[in-house]
Amino acid sequence: MRIARFSIDGNVAFGAVEGDRPDELVLDIIKGIPFTDFELSGTKVPLSKVRLLPPVLPNKVVAFGRNYAEHARELGNEVPDAPFAFFKPSTSVIGPGDEIRYPSFTEDLHHEAELAVVIGRLCREVPRERVKDVIFGYTCANDVTARDVQKREKQWARAKGFDSSCPLGPWVETGLDVETASDLTIQLTVNGEQRQLGRTSEMIHSIEDLVVNISEAMTLLPGDVILTGTPAGVGPLHVGDEVAVTIEGIGTLTNKVVKRG
Repeated sequence: MRIARFSIDGNVAFGAVEGDRPDELVLDIIKGIPFTDFELSGTKVPLSKVRLLPPVLPNKVVAFGRNYAEHARELGNEVPDAPFAFFKPSTSVIGPGDEIRYPSFTEDLHHEAELAVVIGRLCREVPRERVKDVIFGYTCANDVTARDVQKREKQWARAKGFDSSCPLGPWVETGLDVETASDLTIQLTVNGEQRQLGRTSEMIHSIEDLVVNISEAMTLLPGDVILTGTPAGVGPLHVGDEVAVTIEGIGTLTNKVVKRG
């Protein structure tokens, strides 16, 4: 099931996305929230009549860096022996169609296409065999990065945590098991030109590795997001660019870059 979060007539709701053709998609509005047992209301609205929002509002976004060997090498970095985590604040999250605002403090903004794991239940110290039970689903992400700031400041809070640096969407796909999600095509285009192309099977540390690693340290809450790293091919974004992340079996997340006001 594809679960979207949307607004219509000033109201915010979750809905199940139905249909196959992009111009015929509809939302069956969910009663309540999708992290508990829920029912479909049977009230349906065309996707074209709503504004899609970030599919979840995470308490925290835990991101893992250098999790694809070729990406680590393209930036001149060593491949880490253990998962390498950092945070993006909730204020960095935007949804499909929202604007990535180019910060005034950088001259080298980069795209990073990523598979995002959405947590579905409160959990900590998750054993490997239970990882599948705490995952709600998967969505597309773009770990937008001020590369010059990242290199200059070493600590990545500003470089990767600025407002609009974490596009998520267009919805959460709940129908993928961990094994399937671990071997999907992931690609990114800028203005229709392919920049990144890889498979999630190229991750150094698996989805299970990442969930086990971070849940050893902290409690994960429903709606929290784990970014799993980016394949090679990262590069610059400019004002006016349209950037799209597409992940097999999930969908396409598209955002435009604008000058930060």
